[in-house]
Amino acid sequence: MGLKKDTNYIVSGLERSGTSMIMQILNAGGIPVAFDFSSRPPDENNPKGYYELEGGKIINKLMEGAFPLDRYQGQFIKITSFGMRFLPQGKYKVIYTQRNIEEVLDSMEKMSQQKDDHRQETRESFMKLDNLIQETIKERKDINQLFVNYNQILKDPEKNIRKIRDFIQETEADLDQMIKSVDLRLYRNREIKDY
Repeated sequence: MGLKKDTNYIVSGLERSGTSMIMQILNAGGIPVAFDFSSRPPDENNPKGYYELEGGKIINKLMEGAFPLDRYQGQFIKITSFGMRFLPQGKYKVIYTQRNIEEVLDSMEKMSQQKDDHRQETRESFMKLDNLIQETIKERKDINQLFVNYNQILKDPEKNIRKIRDFIQETEADLDQMIKSVDLRLYRNREIKDY
């Protein structure tokens, strides 16, 4: 695959917004992705895996300026929205996924097995973070970004996965396998709406 060796490729978005699904799609297409299943193995919340490095401890290392981004150039890694605040200057291509906020909150409650008694505050906090990160990566001249939508990918996988493949300019990626990797059976925290 021809991802550029001088570029950091990142999948980002709020927690429970579909970042693992995007990593699965890329991996299925033969696109280089870096992850460590042993540090955070698949479970009932993410049966196909989280596709994270170091059990999701990247954010702490980014905050400390200690994460070796240069080691991962030319391959995709996952950094959730909050960690994008600490991304140093560089050369990046970012796929940022969005999802209906109620589904995000439902998924978080299911994962924690606790009802959020402050859901309105959580919603406002997450939406504020989401908007902040989107604006930040739009404004940064060192970031080339593509915004995708989890709900739309499930609704029309081929159309939306073609956008991803075109964005990373990877014509050799296996589009059929990328599409097949989208598993509608895992779409459990669904709002009954048309997106």
